Amino acid sequence: MPTVWFKRYRVFAILLPVLVVATVAAALCMGSEPIAPQQVWRILREGGSSGDSFSVIVWQLRLPRMTMAAMVGVLLSVAGVILQGLLRNDLADPYTIGVSSGAAMGASAAVLAGWEAKWHGFGVPVAAFVCAMIAIVLVLMVARREGVLRVSVFLLAGIVVGSFMWSVVTLMLTLAGADVGRVLFWLMGSFADAEWVRIRLLLPFAVLGILGLRAMAYGLNAFALGEESAAHLGVEVERLKRGAIVLAALCTAAAVSVSGIIGFVGLVVPHIARRLFGSDHRQLFWSAAVLGAVLMVWADTLARSIARPAEIPVGVITALIGAPFFITLLRRERLV
Repeated sequence: MPTVWFKRYRVFAILLPVLVVATVAAALCMGSEPIAPQQVWRILREGGSSGDSFSVIVWQLRLPRMTMAAMVGVLLSVAGVILQGLLRNDLADPYTIGVSSGAAMGASAAVLAGWEAKWHGFGVPVAAFVCAMIAIVLVLMVARREGVLRVSVFLLAGIVVGSFMWSVVTLMLTLAGADVGRVLFWLMGSFADAEWVRIRLLLPFAVLGILGLRAMAYGLNAFALGEESAAHLGVEVERLKRGAIVLAALCTAAAVSVSGIIGFVGLVVPHIARRLFGSDHRQLFWSAAVLGAVLMVWADTLARSIARPAEIPVGVITALIGAPFFITLLRRERLV
C-alpha cells in the first residue's frame, strides 16, 4: 500500500502543478474580453503599472476573482472532507448541515432590506455569515443530549433546520417584488463582487480550514473505524465531533457569505481526492484543497466565458458538473 501511494503521489505531484498553472492561465486569459497569454504575462511582469484596459481587467477584475474562487473552493472542499469523515457518509455535503440555508436567509433579508451598502459594502456577507452560524447553533442544540453529540441526529437536524430556513427564503422571494432578481442571482452563486478586501477577510478562514483539517487527520482516520474504536485509540471523540462540526460550519459559512450558494463542490472534490490519493486524511487535507481551488476557478472561468458577454451563475456550472457525478455515485453505492 505505501508503495502504491508513493507512485500515485509521484505522478500527481508532477501533474498538479501543471494543472494549477493551466488553471491560472485560463482564468486570466478567458472571459468576455479574451487576452492573449503573452499579454497576460507582460501585464503580470509590469505589476499593473501600464494602466491600459487589459491591465485593469487582469489586476482589478480577473485576478481577485480567480483568487476568491480558489479560496471558496478550498473552504467548501475542506468542509466536505471533514463532514464525510466525521459522519462516515460518502454522500455528506457542507450544505446538508443547514449552514447554507441560514446564509441564504440572512442574505435574502439583507438584500430586501437594502443593506448592500451598509458596513462599507459588507452588509449582505455579514448578514449571511451571522445567520449561517445561528443555523449551526440550532442544529447543535437539537443534536446534543446529555453532553453527547449524536452524529446521526445531527445530520437529520441539519436537514430539518435547513428546510425550515429555505421555506423562509421562499416566503421572502414571494414578497420580494422587483428585488427578486437580485436575490436569485446571489442564491445561484457568483464572484462578480470579488475585491481584494473581501479576499483578505476570507484568507484566515481558508488557512484555518486547512490547518484544522490537518490537525484532525489522525482523529478522522480513527473515526472511520467507529466511535468506540476511535476512543480506544486515544481520540477524544466528543471533542473531535464538536471541533470538526464547528470548523466545517465556519468554512461553509465564510464561503457562502461571499459567493452565494454553490453546490456539489464539497461533495465531488473529496471523492476525487480519495480516488487519486487514497482515504488517509493526512493527504486529503492538501489534495482536496488544491483540487477544490482548481475546480472552482474553472467553474467560474466557464461561467463568464460560455455565454459572453453575459455571465452564467457559477452555481449552475457546478451543478451541471456535480449532478451527474452524484447520480453515478448513488448508483455505484446501489442506493438507486
